[in-house]
Amino acid sequence: MNADLHLLDVVALVEDRPDEGLLRGQVGTIVEILGPEVYEVEFSDNHGCTYASTALRADQLLQLHHQPAGSVQ
Repeated sequence: MNADLHLLDVVALVEDRPDEGLLRGQVGTIVEILGPEVYEVEFSDNHGCTYASTALRADQLLQLHHQPAGSVQ
């Protein structure tokens, strides 16, 4: 689903993770690449305080985009 994820990409969960207190739609940042299509994702509140950090597969994530496709960065 998301073979093109990179370090520091902003992502959203596509499924609930009740054991970690995370719900579908929560937004996090990839902070480490653990292996092929496995990422450490950090979830922080509006004050920048981390409330969860967990390993997730690419198929559990949706990459978020803040600019239109094809825009120059």
